[in-house]
Amino acid sequence: PFFLILDGVEDPHNLGACLRVADAMGVHAVIAPKDRAVGLNATVRKVASGAAETVPFIAVTNLARTMRELKEAGVMLVGTAADAEHDLFSMELSGPVALVLGAEGTGLRRLTAETCDALVGIPMFGSVESLNVSVASGICLYEARRQRHAITAT
Repeated sequence: PFFLILDGVEDPHNLGACLRVADAMGVHAVIAPKDRAVGLNATVRKVASGAAETVPFIAVTNLARTMRELKEAGVMLVGTAADAEHDLFSMELSGPVALVLGAEGTGLRRLTAETCDALVGIPMFGSVESLNVSVASGICLYEARRQRHAITAT
């Protein structure tokens, strides 16, 4: 299993871009809370360029409970945080994994972060301090796909 969990993404352009990159990287489903987040609408579908029809989008009532259920099923939950102890590139992402990204500006909610098995930061080499959630999703999903491909290619 390979999932993307979005915690409270409110901008339809960001959700559309996340769906598009999720499709490109072979994600099995995108999971988001039903409340306090954008759902599938015309703008999301347009930005997603067809990915809204190919990647299952699951809006859940209780995100923390859904995350716990995934964890019980053997899926590792890896969240992103600017102040994380680990960096994305040192994390093992080739097994069953859900990458968890937070809302624009605020990041992961406390309970969401606490439910994750690990928190990672994206190494930044320039002068900016943060990335747009869709850009961060692309980087994280690409790294997971790269690791998964390396396992299957050997």
